[in-house]
Amino acid sequence: MEKTWATSADPAASGRGGTASGADLHLDLSGPGGVRAALVRALRDAVRSGRLTPGTRLPSSRSLAGDLGMARNTVADAYGELVAEGWLTARQGSGTRVAQAPAVRPAAPARSGSPVRSASAGGLVRPPARPLHDLRTGTADISSFPRTVWAAAARRALTAAPNEAFGYGDVRGRVELRTALAEYLARARGVRAEPERIVVCGGFMQGLALLGGVLRRRGTRAAAVESYGFWEHHDVFTRAGLRQVPIPVDDRGADVTGLDGRRDVGAVLLTPAHQFPTGVHLHPDRRTAVVEWAGRTGGLVVEDDYDGEFRYDGRQVGALQGLAPDRVVYCGTTSKSLSPALRLSWMVLPEDVAAEVVRAKSTGEWRTGTLEQLTLAEFITSGAYDRHVRSMRLRYRRRRDRLVAALAEHAPHIRVTGIAAGLHVVLELPPGTEQSTLQAAHWQGLALEGLSRYRHAAAPPLPPEGPDGVIVAYGTPADHTFPGVLEALLRSLPPAD
Repeated sequence: MEKTWATSADPAASGRGGTASGADLHLDLSGPGGVRAALVRALRDAVRSGRLTPGTRLPSSRSLAGDLGMARNTVADAYGELVAEGWLTARQGSGTRVAQAPAVRPAAPARSGSPVRSASAGGLVRPPARPLHDLRTGTADISSFPRTVWAAAARRALTAAPNEAFGYGDVRGRVELRTALAEYLARARGVRAEPERIVVCGGFMQGLALLGGVLRRRGTRAAAVESYGFWEHHDVFTRAGLRQVPIPVDDRGADVTGLDGRRDVGAVLLTPAHQFPTGVHLHPDRRTAVVEWAGRTGGLVVEDDYDGEFRYDGRQVGALQGLAPDRVVYCGTTSKSLSPALRLSWMVLPEDVAAEVVRAKSTGEWRTGTLEQLTLAEFITSGAYDRHVRSMRLRYRRRRDRLVAALAEHAPHIRVTGIAAGLHVVLELPPGTEQSTLQAAHWQGLALEGLSRYRHAAAPPLPPEGPDGVIVAYGTPADHTFPGVLEALLRSLPPAD
């Protein structure tokens, strides 16, 4: 039996006049199992094939029953089954819609890319060609970029800019921005800085590359890095000619005690406010230890203030630079607080290092856009930056709370760590389940990363019992998709023993 019914013409429509103006959708209601099973199968196939796209509103059970000539309860039961399976969502006032992350998961583990037979649908299914939701780290909620306020700041900055601002300018960056940053960082992060010791760069990686070159020319042969961290940063040091010496990371942060006696190590790269990816902050004793190491050896501490502005437990962790401004290079960026598209970052440097970085920056195409710098300076001095960060901190905290609550209710066997700050958490998994969890998430349309991805290749081998874990970034999904993201994530996790 074949039937045709009308979907909502606008996938985002909500309660605007039924289906009279909608698009026709052909359903094949033939096959075994009765009318209800046939309807479930037909709707599931329509979602899987893409004929019903995520967010599409379905007719009410009464309307569809009339179109198909079947009992309303039959349609309601079919909708209910598909909601339970994750193909549809149903909310009061919003109706029944195609889920943002349809439930596509193999009945048994299979090789990546292999078709898997779905017992419920009776057909071959594949994971989505690309993730429906990106839960990988490194990106904030770019949909919340304050376009109107930023545009107003840009207009004011352009109006007030002197003519000389449109020349090549100071290689350190616009003085307006360096002055605004010096005041803001002192107030918000406890950084001790003067505008003359701040160098503006085109992103964190550019600043790290400049600094790596300076370290190598100073005679530094090796830099210590956390045993878990961004491999991209390690690559920057490698290209600068610096070997990396991984140091242990535990629940107190990075441990530098093993550096005593390592005369080849002249610098250490740390994420003390929110260690990436474990999420712990550097314990006060360890903060003291690393500063003392730098003082004893003449070494340099490179502080990546990763997620320093997004702390939720009320205990602000000040910048390490405030303890030893002559031995610490403080690095910050707008990539999380505003947008990575701005390509704006800064380094607060010891005076002698600042002079060398400026010389290195003046020898190549390392300059940063003047208009973006002037706009950010105005954005900060007007108070808009503080307001935006506070607003986003509240938004991210609410998302974190929803994520933690969902895990506590539906997956209490999964330990959640790194929740005090930042835009991601770590889910600790049973030994040996990291890769299978990533595969399950892939089938659910989620892009996730495992903890092992960020383990330094030169770090000591881990024991067989782990740790295994996945990193869940909650900053990227839009608010309206977050419930579906949580449902898909929960379906991806290993069951309790």
